[in-house]
Amino acid sequence: MTRIDPAQPALKPTPPLSVVAACVAGNALEFYDFISYAFFAVAIGNTFFPATTALNSLLLSLGVFGVGFLARPLGGALIGAYADRAGRKPAMLLTIALITFGTLGLALTPSFERIGLAAPILVVACRLVQGLALGGEVGPASAFLVEIAPAGRRGFFTSWQGASQGAAVLTAGLVGQALTAALAPADMQSWGWRLAFLVGLLIVPLAMYLRRAMPETLHDTPAVAEHHGVRALLRHRRHLFLSVMAIVGATVCMFVSAYMTTFATTTLQLSAADAMSATVMNGVCMVVFSLVGGWLCDRYGRKPTMLWPRIAVVLLVVPLFMGLVASPSRSSLLLVTALIAAVNNIGAAAVFCAIPELFPRGIRATGMAVTYAVGVSLFGGSTQFVLAWLLGATGDALSPAWYVVATSLISTIAIVYMPESKGLELTPAEA
Repeated sequence: MTRIDPAQPALKPTPPLSVVAACVAGNALEFYDFISYAFFAVAIGNTFFPATTALNSLLLSLGVFGVGFLARPLGGALIGAYADRAGRKPAMLLTIALITFGTLGLALTPSFERIGLAAPILVVACRLVQGLALGGEVGPASAFLVEIAPAGRRGFFTSWQGASQGAAVLTAGLVGQALTAALAPADMQSWGWRLAFLVGLLIVPLAMYLRRAMPETLHDTPAVAEHHGVRALLRHRRHLFLSVMAIVGATVCMFVSAYMTTFATTTLQLSAADAMSATVMNGVCMVVFSLVGGWLCDRYGRKPTMLWPRIAVVLLVVPLFMGLVASPSRSSLLLVTALIAAVNNIGAAAVFCAIPELFPRGIRATGMAVTYAVGVSLFGGSTQFVLAWLLGATGDALSPAWYVVATSLISTIAIVYMPESKGLELTPAEA
C-alpha cells in the first residue's frame, strides 16, 4: 500500500444510497435478531429450556444464544474465502439466505412442552446456522464498503456498518415496546416474542433485491496470486492478532449496552417499559455516533479515533455504573446507556474501517471476517452469559462495569501497536 494525499479529489464516484443499504442490510438483520433474543431471553428460556429455577432457565437460554457464536469463526473463514474468490456480491447473497433460514426456524420451532427434547435441539441448530452466516457477513460487507468508497471517505462509508447495527437495535427496541404494550404478559411469554423475529424478516425481500443489483468490487483491480489463500492470511498474523484484540473492547462494551435491558429488570428492578427504553436510547446513539466516528477517523486518523474513546470507557464506566446502582431510575439508566454507547461507537466505527484496510484485496474479506468472528465469538457471544453468572455468583451490581474495564484495557494496548491506515491507497498491487 502507498500513501495518498488526502487533499486530492476523490477519483471514485460516490455510490448511490441503495448500494450502501444493500451492503449493510444483513448486518442490520443480525443485530435485530441479537437484540430481540436479548429482550426475550427469559421467555425463550421458559419456552425451550425449562429448569428448576428461573436463573438456570435464563442461563440456559443465554448459553444457547452463545452457541451461535461458536460457528462464527468457521463461517468467517469459509464465507470470507468465498468472497475473496468468487466475489463480495455472491457471498452476501449467501449470508442473507442463511440468516433468513436460521431466524425463521427459531421463530417457528414448537415449545419444549409440545415436542420435548427436539425443541432445544432445533433451536441450537438454528443458532448454529445463524452463526455460520453472520460470521461470514461482516467480512465481505466491510471489504465492499472500503473498496467502493471514494478516496478520503472510507471511514464514513464503513461507519454505516455500525449505524446499521444501531438502526436494528432501535427498531428492535421499538418493536419490543410495542409488543409489550399490546400484549398481556402471559401472551408475551407464550407466543408474543415470536412476532419480534417474524417482523425482522420483513427486510429480507428488499435486502435480496438490492443485493442482486449491487456492483462487484473484487475484480476492480487484479490481486496477485501470493495475496490469496491461507498462506497469505498467515503472513498477516500480527495484523490478525492485533485486530482481534482491538475488537474485544468495543464488542464487550456494545454487548453490555445491549444487556442493559435485562440488567435493568433483574438487578435494578425497573419496569419492562423503562428497561426497553434503554435499548431505544442505545440504538439512537449507535446510529448517530457511528457516523460521527466515521467522519472523525477520516479527518484525524484511525488510531486516535479508536484509542481515545477506549481510554474514556476505561475511566468512565465504573463511576457511571456506581451512580446508576446507587440511584436506579429511568433517567439514570438512559444517561448511562447513552454515554457508554456514544463513546464506544465512535471508536468502533474506526475499527470497522481500519481492519479491512490492513489486508490486501485477495484476503481482505477473509481477514476482516475471521478477526471479527473470533473476537465476537470469544468475548461477545459469552458476554451475556458471563454477566448473568457474575451477577448471580458475586451479587456485585458493578460486575458488568469491571468486565468492560478489563476488556477495554486489552484493546487499548492492541490499538497502540496497530499501524495507522488513514491515507493508504488500495493500489492494484496491494489491493
